[in-house]
Amino acid sequence: MGLFKGLIKASVVGGVATTGSFFYLTRDSKFVPFSTSDYLFSSPYFRKYNPQNNPTIHDHCVKKVPLSKIDPHLLTREGKLVEAFCASVWGGLGYAFQRSYLAHKYEGPRTSHQLWSKSQLRTSSYPVGTEITDHFSVVEHTPSRIIVRCGDSPLNRDVRPSDGLFEMSASINKDEGVAEFGLKSVFYQGLGKAEGEPMPSHIVWLHRQYTKLWMETAVWRLIR
Repeated sequence: MGLFKGLIKASVVGGVATTGSFFYLTRDSKFVPFSTSDYLFSSPYFRKYNPQNNPTIHDHCVKKVPLSKIDPHLLTREGKLVEAFCASVWGGLGYAFQRSYLAHKYEGPRTSHQLWSKSQLRTSSYPVGTEITDHFSVVEHTPSRIIVRCGDSPLNRDVRPSDGLFEMSASINKDEGVAEFGLKSVFYQGLGKAEGEPMPSHIVWLHRQYTKLWMETAVWRLIR
């Protein structure tokens, strides 16, 4: 988890999260209760890659946007909104620093099949098997959610010392007249029996700020 911690700290502390404006701009991104009864915890990916059922750090960030503000083109086909949201997470401003950092370290012949450029990240529909900047791989894609495995290179398909699942979701609530976006994270030690949680409290806090940054910068690109 060392690389992950370093990326969060550099991206958040060294960026907009150090200013009061960040907390104002992200005020509509809320963390809501997220229990182990959630699908992610019963998914085949969690069971396979956390064989010791080690403790997790997990959170769920949501944001609601009036449908009147969403680009109507994104509402013409079931599943189009979540694909656009996912593309905006990876191709948006919030991921720019991490993308650049990972490209500098890992982009090359062995990872040439992965998504690296901003244009690739913004235009992919993210089918299962898509690998993103040598750090994420799509393990599930439905009309309302896209789940990626994280924590290490997708080239490492085994149980890992540090591992995680990250879900991007988008749905339409017609009764409220809003689009609901969600970012769920579950992190754990996969290899061996863990003695405690996978992150200290200050890294958990930084991760949450980074999540809000991803949420806001992704939604920006979906609004007309």
